[in-house]
Amino acid sequence: MYIVVDERQSVADQYVAGFGAEGASARFVTAESMQIWLGSAPRRDVEAIEGFLIGDCQDRASCTVAIRAQTQAPIIALNETRSLEQTLALFTAGIDDVVRKPVHVREIIARASAIRRRMNRGIEKAPSPDRAGRLTVFTDGRDPEIDGESLILPRRERHILEYLAKNRGRQVTKGQIFTAVYGDLDTDCEESVVEGHISKLRKKLRMRLGHDPIEAKRMAGYTFVG
Repeated sequence: MYIVVDERQSVADQYVAGFGAEGASARFVTAESMQIWLGSAPRRDVEAIEGFLIGDCQDRASCTVAIRAQTQAPIIALNETRSLEQTLALFTAGIDDVVRKPVHVREIIARASAIRRRMNRGIEKAPSPDRAGRLTVFTDGRDPEIDGESLILPRRERHILEYLAKNRGRQVTKGQIFTAVYGDLDTDCEESVVEGHISKLRKKLRMRLGHDPIEAKRMAGYTFVG
């Protein structure tokens, strides 16, 4: 899920729609409401954020400080004009990247993925010594690979696998998965929807791998073990 921070809802709505067209969930917030939300949101909601896109808001430096206090998710700022002083000030404040408008959402996603790769080496691989390298899960929108061959997945299943892989070895709840994949912080988790997607995903992985890389615990959640 991406968070678009801007004071102009019409502009933010265009980016939210653009993310949706690329298969990524996104939601719009103002700088003020974002800081209030970050201070009170459940940890699972904050951890589901894949990146922040900061457009026109009064104090982007303060906004960045508030984000950094809660998460290390990539922060990308949009600049209307080319200004070295402004760009340097944004980097000094903690923003990870600065791009000049107009910019396509695909480039934003690619830049956010590159930032995450630098932080986390970009890929999660199955860690078991006898299966090392068989399953590769990418964080830049590509389908996963098994033994070097792509496993074509529907968008939701691919996003779920990416989220589980990024949290490898850690149990995540259906609520965390729902928030990460659907980007809906205001609606209660629809457990049956999450269960349906994961059931189909696990079946496909078992068929190709010969084992299930996702552990499920009733009433608890799921763990990616590779």
